[in-house]
Amino acid sequence: MKLQFLGATDTVTGSKYLVEHRGRRLLVDCGLFQGYKPLRLRNWEPLPVPPADIDAVILTHAHIDHSGYVPLLVKNGFRGQVHCSPATFDLCKILLPDSGWLQEEEAEFANRYKLSKHAPALPLYTRADAQACLASFRPQPMSRAWDVLPGLGASMERSGHMAGSSFVKLQGGDRSILFSGDIGRPDDPVLKPPVEMRGADYLVVESTYGDREHPKVDHFLHLGEVIRRTAARGGVVVIPAFAVGRAQSLLYCIQQLKARGSIPDVPVFLNSPMAANAMEAYWKHGDELRLTPEQCRAVADTAHIVQTPQESERLNGRKGPMVIIAASGMATGGRVVHHIKAFAPDKRNTLLFAGYQAGGTRGASIVGGAHTVRIHGIDVPIRAEVVQLDDLSAHADAGEILDWLRHFDAAPRKTFITHGEPAAADAMRQRIERSLHWDCHLPYYLESVELD
Repeated sequence: MKLQFLGATDTVTGSKYLVEHRGRRLLVDCGLFQGYKPLRLRNWEPLPVPPADIDAVILTHAHIDHSGYVPLLVKNGFRGQVHCSPATFDLCKILLPDSGWLQEEEAEFANRYKLSKHAPALPLYTRADAQACLASFRPQPMSRAWDVLPGLGASMERSGHMAGSSFVKLQGGDRSILFSGDIGRPDDPVLKPPVEMRGADYLVVESTYGDREHPKVDHFLHLGEVIRRTAARGGVVVIPAFAVGRAQSLLYCIQQLKARGSIPDVPVFLNSPMAANAMEAYWKHGDELRLTPEQCRAVADTAHIVQTPQESERLNGRKGPMVIIAASGMATGGRVVHHIKAFAPDKRNTLLFAGYQAGGTRGASIVGGAHTVRIHGIDVPIRAEVVQLDDLSAHADAGEILDWLRHFDAAPRKTFITHGEPAAADAMRQRIERSLHWDCHLPYYLESVELD
């Protein structure tokens, strides 16, 4: 068995792992690179193996940094099947066409305002490409093994990062390899905790928060404080949030805060039809949630859903207090960029980031203290209060990852640490080596290893 790292090395994006076994090729995750331009340019480079030579794909979950390359893979010749959990399939039906639409919108904007050196600027793939790739999907049930390729078995277990997210274990002969994907948190307010795994011969584990631990506080405490003080000064809380996962958790927290009387009854706008659709998919797979159907309905009623671009634009002229939740979560695109442009220059407002901000994204620049950010060709001043709440993250922190690893019956032969910025990945390596005494390795981009 051979493993090659086609992404998620020295970065938290672009997750792709190529597994070769008995002359067949399987891709575990198929994500887009995001953030720094040199990373994003990798999306345009050909894969080291032709897509037509890849026999199958398994997705750990639906987030674009794990699934967003599938339309391009199919467009460029992949003819195999894409395996995932049923919830991941339902969410990919929402996320992938939206990703294609955003690609088209960004290309159109660049052409209209001549912001690209390419004439014309082209999308990486279109909404039609994304829609077409869905015919390749084959959802598989959790907790039940199947033959993904001849001689290679696969199984999935709940990872607790978002609805449908899974740990993927491959078994080929007497060798096994476990891919963590993104590990969720044991005390997430909406999702059930990650399943305890007993191990594998080889492990590929994420390290997004490998160099830190989340504050041990009430999930609602800081969020309520931010909303209260912003509302008191008549301001607007703009929350960049991934349409799938964070948006649903944020709405639950806000609904609970209102029910407790912990925040004023300010209007809440969910400016993402995709997030609204994703909410329906979440409720459909209620067996993965902590919430009852009644709680799900209460959460759905918490926000007004902004449907049209015109309604979204009108929000920018509305005065606070109010809360706006909009994608994308790292402010790299989508409607939230227009809201940042409108509300960031006013010190009464707040930009609230409720998840990890990858290097090179607008979100990372703002959280890092940038005085201005470039939006639509102009420098937008950041005078609004900026808050990052890591305690609302959907990723396990370093301690929670170690706790999950401690359930293994035996040490893997080798642990590969991926999906983290360099400092976080190396910190995770040191923690595992010192606490568990496992043999760890930080792979580099396109590295190949033989799994003896």
